[in-house]
Amino acid sequence: MATGPRVALARADTAAARAALITARALPNPTLAATRSKDTPQNHLILDVPMDAPWVRGPRVGAARATARAARLRFVSERTAALLEVDTTYTMALAAHARFRLSRQTARDADSLRTMTAARRDAGDASDLDVDLATITAGQQSNVAATDSLTYMSTVLTVQTLMGIPADSATIVLVDSLRLAPEETTRFLRTLDSATTGALLLPSARTSSAIAGAPSVAAAEATLQAAELAVVRERRSVFGAPSLQAGVEWGDPASDSAHELLPTFGVSIPLPLFDRNRGPIAQAQAERDRARAELAAARLLVQQRLVEGLRERESLRARLVRDQDLVVRAERVAAKSLTAYREGASALPAVLEARRAARDVLGQYVDDLAALMTLESELRALTQPVTVP
Repeated sequence: MATGPRVALARADTAAARAALITARALPNPTLAATRSKDTPQNHLILDVPMDAPWVRGPRVGAARATARAARLRFVSERTAALLEVDTTYTMALAAHARFRLSRQTARDADSLRTMTAARRDAGDASDLDVDLATITAGQQSNVAATDSLTYMSTVLTVQTLMGIPADSATIVLVDSLRLAPEETTRFLRTLDSATTGALLLPSARTSSAIAGAPSVAAAEATLQAAELAVVRERRSVFGAPSLQAGVEWGDPASDSAHELLPTFGVSIPLPLFDRNRGPIAQAQAERDRARAELAAARLLVQQRLVEGLRERESLRARLVRDQDLVVRAERVAAKSLTAYREGASALPAVLEARRAARDVLGQYVDDLAALMTLESELRALTQPVTVP
């Protein structure tokens, strides 16, 4: 994940904000001027030392520090989003793998059924129409298995791309799998119950606290703080920082001590007569208003997604429990129908319909299980506390 494109971009933004903070803390360099004039004394050597006024330096450094913190929070937010994207894509790859295994097994069963139908036709117990129907079904299932194989490879390559691994060939192997056994489903649901984030089951006050601590909301709050300090910085920059001048003069031909060094001191104060920094102030205010709007939008989006996710989570849990029962029933019906056809007590269309229903139920089970796992990851990402590096 450290080499992923999203994390790399966020890391670059963080480095740029850190460099801006170093620039804001830097003191201005003095200027040394050497001049010569016809008037006496003719030689002048003046050192101009700019004064970093506290009323300007404080807001400047504060704004840069807040910007750096906002950049770090955005880095955390992008890293969380990248991890969530990889986790979601990985779950999709697991689901694609499960579907591919299911379609491959279905294709094998369909081919076995075709062979059985041909044998029964040779024995006089089936017609050529039954053989053609079984052959068509076997060919369709082979095509579905080939399509699911391509989908599985595509999701694996997508996972590699998100991880920063070249996608010219499949180099990773999925070590997990979506279990289809009922006991595995029950264990998975029990694990989710024990690992559920506390904010998901607590009153609205704690939910609001969880929303405020979301990575995207925390980053938006830090950006708003930096924008407000930028407005203060620009307003205090109307009066520029003064500078101290100190130097020496020498070279008076009419004097007995022509090479005597004569000290000189002065103060330089910029006067805001023509430009009162109105443009930068207006720009900083516009950026502050934009940061406020982005913060409000981030809060609304997180709250909306959290509420929708909780409702969707309960719906998926109910569907998964129902799918678990349907899978057992569908597999039992498919097995009984095949036995009845083998014994001559059932027609071929009934067997094909039973196996199609079992395949559809298993596919829906895989989709619902993958959707629930993805949703749980998203809810954890929305409510996890933010740790600024």
